[in-house]
Amino acid sequence: MDENKKAEKNENKESLLPSTMLTGFVGGVFWSFVGLTLSYFNFSELSPTTFILRPWIQAEWTESWIGNIISIVIIGILSIIVALIYLVLFKKVYSMWMGVVFGAILWGIVFYLLQPMFSNVPKITELTLNTTLSTFCLFILYGTFIGFTISYNFHDSVRQKPD
Repeated sequence: MDENKKAEKNENKESLLPSTMLTGFVGGVFWSFVGLTLSYFNFSELSPTTFILRPWIQAEWTESWIGNIISIVIIGILSIIVALIYLVLFKKVYSMWMGVVFGAILWGIVFYLLQPMFSNVPKITELTLNTTLSTFCLFILYGTFIGFTISYNFHDSVRQKPD
């Protein structure tokens, strides 16, 4: 019976990993598309390509639809890593607020810590108020989506486990 419990526990962990990776990818693609929409309607002066392609590739196509699609897919792939980090650190916290805090922390990391990597992104003090608020809200929504989905899946798998 002890071996059955270990096997079920490993099965729960294994089933949580693919759902976390899918959550990360879908979250990255969806919320970067929302970010692209924010930039299209001039709520933000930054788009996904501003962070992903333009710092390293100075070609015309990076500003076209293909550059946007490639950037969104790359953000989706990078978001898998973010989701795995959340899984490891905060999966047991079953609260929407942890996702909000996680999103705010990610925003701080991107706009303060990683800002020197993005040569074409202005410093936070040089951004417009619309851009600052839009990106901050976008990161909070992204963090809430990632965090609450992963926590819900974790607690649901624990709840379904037979005693």
